[in-house]
Amino acid sequence: MFSPKYSISNRILKNIGVVEASREVILNAPLLPAYEKKFREEAIVRTVHHGTHIEGNELNFTEAAQVLKGNEIVGRDRDIQEVLNYRNVLRYLDFIGQGAETEGKITENVVEKVHAFVVEKLLPIEQCGSYRKTQVVVKNSITGEITFRPPPAIEVPYQVEEFLSWLNALEKDELHPVLKAGITHYELVRIHPFVDGNGRMARAVATLVLFLENYDIKKFFSLEEYYDRDAVHYYDALKSASGGELTKWLEYFTQGLSIELTRIKEKILKLSTDVQLKEKLGGKQVFLTERQIGIMEYIQRVGYLQNQSFPDLFPKISEDTILRDLKDLMDKGIIKKVGKTKAARYTLG
Repeated sequence: MFSPKYSISNRILKNIGVVEASREVILNAPLLPAYEKKFREEAIVRTVHHGTHIEGNELNFTEAAQVLKGNEIVGRDRDIQEVLNYRNVLRYLDFIGQGAETEGKITENVVEKVHAFVVEKLLPIEQCGSYRKTQVVVKNSITGEITFRPPPAIEVPYQVEEFLSWLNALEKDELHPVLKAGITHYELVRIHPFVDGNGRMARAVATLVLFLENYDIKKFFSLEEYYDRDAVHYYDALKSASGGELTKWLEYFTQGLSIELTRIKEKILKLSTDVQLKEKLGGKQVFLTERQIGIMEYIQRVGYLQNQSFPDLFPKISEDTILRDLKDLMDKGIIKKVGKTKAARYTLG
């Protein structure tokens, strides 16, 4: 019977505290739907790029973004396919994360499907979503060093089944979702169920754990960026658990989510002007266009907006159109106009 070994250290408690505080701000800030869409799109590009780059994909961030937009780029076919595959993985996570098919459980079929999406057109079809039948070793993609040897192929089905039985038997409040996701990430990497693509599969399934526990946090975050920014530290953290003690790994994992959510929280607070805006709006979210969000960001950065700045802010947009945007913001109580001539200033309300 699977039973993870770890201690709830002060560092883990601190990290989870930061996660909870940031999550509360993100979920309750008066964010605007148009901007939420932008945040999610950015998170998708960051997740796809860093999630494949850490495995050796040579495309840079801009190239990955272009691939996701359907544009042609110059690059290795494998790299392009990896990016497209990981985008399909995220779409599948969205589908399963809504409770579709599995009633909130992560089954072997889900793990196999995630893997099949990860390696589509990269491995022979008979290896896509099928457990390995040979022994493999796990290497650090940066240094080439063997980090650990997974269990023999014959044990893979039993170990995956035991782990998922433990995971799905947990009561909702028995284990914090972040710890549950961290354990999932490590255990699937340790078992290494497939010939290739195990890292991407494990990170995706760990993210799915968060989604199923209502910890999707509007899908703004990208843990893959945290791992890829210091890949050596990532592999060292995984290696620290090779003896079966997961505390150091969970400290690393929870720290990653706390850093990522703190960054997003600060960006959101800057836009949302804290609790004051929410109170002014009666606790409601308002609908703004991308252009109106650009106006708000400009006012927050400079302190005010004047008519003579319109061409710099929106070179191809007419003054009448911008004035209509400003009037709508004033009607909603988000900004106010100081003065009556063309020298008037628009400031936060």
